[in-house]
Amino acid sequence: MYSSTPPIQIQLRQKIASLDETNSSFALLHSQVSFFLFPSTPETMIQWVGPIFLCIISTLLLMNWSVVAEWETCSGIVPMQYRYDKISILDFGGVGDGRTLNTKAFEEAIFRIQHLKRRGGTLLYVPAGVFLTGPFNLTSRMTLYLARGAVIKATQDPSQWPLVDPLPSYGRGRERPGGRYMSLLHGNGLHDVIITGENGTIDGQGDVWWNMWRQRTLQYTRPHLIELMNSRGIIISNVIFKNSPFWNIHPVYCSNVVIRYVTILAPADSPNTDGIDPDSSFHVCIEDSYISVGDDLIAVKSGWDQYGIAYGRPSHSITIRRITGSSPFAGIAVGSETSGSVVDVLAEHINLFNMGVGIHIKTNIGRGGMIRNITVSNVYMENTRTGIKIAGDVGDHPDENFNPNALPIVKGIKIKDVWGEKVLQAGLIRGLKNSPFSGICLSNINLHGNNPGPRNSPWKCSDVSGAAIQVSPWPCAELASSQQTGACSTYF
Repeated sequence: MYSSTPPIQIQLRQKIASLDETNSSFALLHSQVSFFLFPSTPETMIQWVGPIFLCIISTLLLMNWSVVAEWETCSGIVPMQYRYDKISILDFGGVGDGRTLNTKAFEEAIFRIQHLKRRGGTLLYVPAGVFLTGPFNLTSRMTLYLARGAVIKATQDPSQWPLVDPLPSYGRGRERPGGRYMSLLHGNGLHDVIITGENGTIDGQGDVWWNMWRQRTLQYTRPHLIELMNSRGIIISNVIFKNSPFWNIHPVYCSNVVIRYVTILAPADSPNTDGIDPDSSFHVCIEDSYISVGDDLIAVKSGWDQYGIAYGRPSHSITIRRITGSSPFAGIAVGSETSGSVVDVLAEHINLFNMGVGIHIKTNIGRGGMIRNITVSNVYMENTRTGIKIAGDVGDHPDENFNPNALPIVKGIKIKDVWGEKVLQAGLIRGLKNSPFSGICLSNINLHGNNPGPRNSPWKCSDVSGAAIQVSPWPCAELASSQQTGACSTYF
C-alpha cells in the first residue's frame, strides 16, 4: 500500500518553492542574534537576553528540519572575494546603446586587470545599458559585475567569433569536425574568477545559430555563452543567461566551481541549449537556480568515446541542489559523453515541469568509463514523458574510429523520494548485454499517470540488477527480486 500524499519534503514546495519566506526567517534570526551579540549598551543586553534566547529556541523548534536540510549549501568551497580596485567598462570606451560593438572595450579593460595586477584583484563594472560585443577572454582575480539593467549582448555576426581548438577529450567539435567557435565569455588556466551582479543579463542572441543548425549550414560547432577551461575558484551567481547559441555554462577540466542564483532561459525548441554542463570537472556546486531551455537542464559529462578514454579526466564530487526548471529533454542528466567516468554526484530537492525525461542517466557502447555512485533524491516532476530513464544506447559517436568493445560500467545508482504527476511512462532501464547495469536502487518513488490513481505505463527493463522498495507503479522483475537487494542493502 502506498501513500496518496507526497513526501514531506515535496509537500513543502509542491509546485515551485517559495524561497522568500525561508530567507526572511533566516534573516530575522540573523538580525536577532546580531543584536544580542552586539548590543548598544550593557543594559540593553540584559533587557534582551531572555526574549532573544526564547526567540532563537522557538524559531529553531518551529522550523521543519526538512526545511533546514533543504538549506544546506556547498557554496563554501569557493569564498566570495571583495575587490577593492574597481573599474567601469565606460572608462574604456564602452557604449551601452545596443548598436556599438564593445569587444575592444572589454578586451582593454581586462588587459588592464591582467597586467596591473592590483592586490586582491579588480571588479569590472557593467552599468545599465545594452553592450553589444563579440567574444572576449576573462582573466584571473577578476569580478565581472553586471548592474541591474545591464545586458551583455552577443553579436550575431559569425565573422566576429574566433575559432578555438577542439577539446582534447572530444577530439573534434561536438557538432562539426575541426575547431569550434569561441564562447562569448571564455577563459583558460584561470583562478579566482567571479561573474555576478544584480541579475543583469548575458544574451547570446542564439537564433541566428539555431537557424544555421536547422538549415545544416554550420561550418563549425556553435559557441557556448560561457566556457572556462583548466580553471579553479570560479563563482557564477545572480546573473540571467538567455538565448545561448549552444550550451549555456560549460566548466571543463575545472575544479572548485560554484554556480548559484542564476536564471537560464531559451525557447523550448532551441537546439542543444543545455543549461549547465560540468565536464571532466570536480568539486562543483550548483544550487538555487531556475533553468528553462531546449535541452538538458544540467548534464554531467566527461569526454567523448576514444578521445575521452585517452584523456582520462573524470567528473566527480558534484552537488546539484534546489533546481527548478522545464525542458523537452532531461531535468537532471549524466551523459551521454561519459568516457572519462562520472562518479560521486548528488542531486536533491529538484522541481521539474513539462519535461521530456525527469532523471536521465545515459551512455553508449564505445564510451567506456564508469558511471558510479549517483544519488538523486527529493524530486517533484509534473507533466513528464518519462520519469526515470537509465539507458546504454543513447548518443552519437565522434567518428568511425570508436571502439565498440569499450563498454561503460554503470553501477550504484540510487534514486529515492520522487513524486510525479502526469507522468506518461514511469521508467525505462536498459543496460548493455555484455555490461549489465548493477546496483540500481529505487526507494519511495510514486509516479502517477494522467488518469486518476497510481497506475500508469509499466516500467521497461533489460540487462539490469538492483532492488526497489515502495515504488509505484511497481518496477520490472529485475529490480523486484529479494535476492538482489545485496548491493542496495546499505542504501535501504
